Amino acid sequence: MTIEMWITIFILSGAILLFVTEWLQVDLVALGVVISLMLTRILTPEEALAGFSSPIVITVAALFIVGGAVMETGLADTISQKIIKFAGKSSFKLLILIMGTVALLSGLISDTGTVAVMAPAIISISRKRNINPSKLLIPLSFGALLGGAMTLIGTPPNIVVSDLLLENGYSPFQFFDFTPIGLTLLISGILFLASTSRWLLPDHKSKTELQRVDSPEELVQVYKLPQDLYRLRVRIQSQLIGKTIQQIGLRATYEVTVLEILRSREARSRPRGPEILLDLLEDEPISIKPSPETLIYANDILVCQGKINDISHAAASLQLGVQPAEAEDQKALVNNEVGVAEILLPPRSRLIGQTLVSTHFGRLYQLSVLGINRPGTKRNLSLKETELQFGDILFVQGAWKNIHALTNQRRDFVVVGQPEALKGSPLRSKMILSSLILAGMLILLVTNLLPLATTALLAAFLMVISGCLNMKDAYNSVDWKSIILIAGMLPMTTALQKTGLVQVGTDWMASTLGGLGDLPTLAALFLITSLFTQVISNTATTVLIAPIAFSLAIRLGYQPQAFLMLVAIAASTAYASPVASPVNTLVMGSGNYRFSDYLKVGIPLIIISMFITIFLLPLLWPMH
Repeated sequence: MTIEMWITIFILSGAILLFVTEWLQVDLVALGVVISLMLTRILTPEEALAGFSSPIVITVAALFIVGGAVMETGLADTISQKIIKFAGKSSFKLLILIMGTVALLSGLISDTGTVAVMAPAIISISRKRNINPSKLLIPLSFGALLGGAMTLIGTPPNIVVSDLLLENGYSPFQFFDFTPIGLTLLISGILFLASTSRWLLPDHKSKTELQRVDSPEELVQVYKLPQDLYRLRVRIQSQLIGKTIQQIGLRATYEVTVLEILRSREARSRPRGPEILLDLLEDEPISIKPSPETLIYANDILVCQGKINDISHAAASLQLGVQPAEAEDQKALVNNEVGVAEILLPPRSRLIGQTLVSTHFGRLYQLSVLGINRPGTKRNLSLKETELQFGDILFVQGAWKNIHALTNQRRDFVVVGQPEALKGSPLRSKMILSSLILAGMLILLVTNLLPLATTALLAAFLMVISGCLNMKDAYNSVDWKSIILIAGMLPMTTALQKTGLVQVGTDWMASTLGGLGDLPTLAALFLITSLFTQVISNTATTVLIAPIAFSLAIRLGYQPQAFLMLVAIAASTAYASPVASPVNTLVMGSGNYRFSDYLKVGIPLIIISMFITIFLLPLLWPMH
C-alpha cells in the first residue's frame, strides 16, 4: 500500500463518516472531497474538477428541469389523481394503484417530486377511508424507489452505470434495458406489500391533523381568521407616515400582519415638516397588496390580522385608529392573486431550530406567517420567539406565485395539498404542451436518435422556451445538493483508479468471491451495495462501487453489463432506513413512522429484490 492509497482511503473514510452522521450537508462533504484530493495532490485540479463538466451531471440537472415543468404545469398531479380515483373502496386495490401510479411517474421524473405531489392526496384519501396514513405512505415511498429502477432516466445510478459502460468502450444501456427486471421487481414489491400490509405495515395514528388538505377558504375558517381581522386607520399624527411596510415592523414588533391597504384613488401630497400630508377626495378607495417597499400615507386603512391584544398595543403605540373588519376584508386573504396554505417543515429543513425572525422568512419568501401549528400543542405559539421544530405547520398568506414557489424548496418545506391549483395556476394552461415535450423526449430516448445528455438538455430547453417553466423556477427545480454530490464524488472514482485502489478492491473481491460461482458472487455484490445505500446516497454508492464491479466482471471473465445493472438496482433498494432516501424521510413525519418500521418492511423487500435480481440478470445479460 502506497502513501497515496492511504491518503485516498482516509479521505473516502472521512466522507463516508460524514455521510452517515450528517454532521455536514452531503454537498459540502462532496466539495470537501474535491478540495482534499487537490490539496493532497492525489488529483490535479483538472482531474478533481472534471465532475462538474461530466455528461452525467448535465443530464441529471436537465432532467430535474423537465420534471419541474411536469410538476409546475400540473401534469403529474393530474395523472396521479385520475389513476387513484380508480381504486374505489378496495384497500387492496388502493395500495396497488398507489404504488403503480407513483412508480410510473418516478420512472420519468424525480421520485422526490412525485412523492411530494402525491403524499397530500394519499393522506386525504386515508382520512376519507378512515385509514391511518402509515398504512399507505411507506408503499408510496417504496413504489417511487421501485419505479425509478425501471428506466434509464428513473434514477441517477442508472445513468452513472450507463456512462461507465460508454467510457470503457461498451454500448451504454438503452432507455428500456432496465424495464424487464425493474418491472418484475415492482410487481413483486407490490404483491409483497399488498399481501403483508396487514401485519408488516404499521398502523400508527398521525401526530398531526395538518394534512387535512382543506381548501384555502376552509383554512381561513379553521384558523379562525375572521375573528382576527381588523382595520387600522393611519392618523395624521402617526409615526408610520412616509415609512415602508418593512420599516414599520408591525409583524416583527407587534405580531400584526398587514394584508391589504385601502387608499384613495386620487390624492395630492405635499411635504409638511417630517411628515407627508394628504388631501383626500371622497371616492372609492383602491386596494393595494403591500410589499416590503410599500409606503404608508395618512388616512390609509390597513387591513390587518392579529390577536386583539396585539392590535390594541400597536394602535396605541403608533397613533392608529382601530375599526372592526368588514365582510369584504376577507377577500384580502383569498382571491385570484393571493391566498393561504399550510407548509410542513420536513426533518432536514434549514428552518428547524430557528425563529421566523432569525430566518427573515417574510423578506426571503415574500409571504406572511399568520400562525404556527405544532402537533400536540394547543397553546398559541409566538411568531417572534418560537424556535421551529420538525413537523411544525406554518400557516402562510401571500401571492399564489410565492406560495407555489415553495413547492421547489423541498428540503425546507412541503406545501400541503395543491392549494394554488384551486385558483387556476397560469402554468396549467401549458399542461398539454409539457406532455408533448415529455413524450418527444421519451421517443428520442427510446429510439436512441440522440445521446442522453443532448436529449435531456433539448427537452429542458424546450420546457423553458415554451413557457412551461420560467428560468427562475427552472433553477429552483434543480436539486443542487444532488448535482454537487454527483460532481464532487465522481473524482473519487478517478482517485481510486489512479492510486490503484480499484485494482486492490477488485483483487480482494475476486479472491474472496471468485470461487463461489456466479450467483453467490452477484448476491454478495448486491448485499454490499445495498448496505452502503442505507447509510449514504444511492448516487454516491454507485459512483464508489460501480468501477470495482466493472473491474471484477472483467477480472472474472464476465460481461460487465450484468454486474453494473446489479449495482444500480441494489443502490435503489433504500428501504431499511428513513434517511436512506429523501422519499423515505418525506413521509416519515406524516406517517408517524419509527426507524424500526422501515427495518421491518425494508429488509424482507431487499432480500426479495436480491433473489429476483441475481436469478434474472444472467438470463437478460449472459455473463459469459
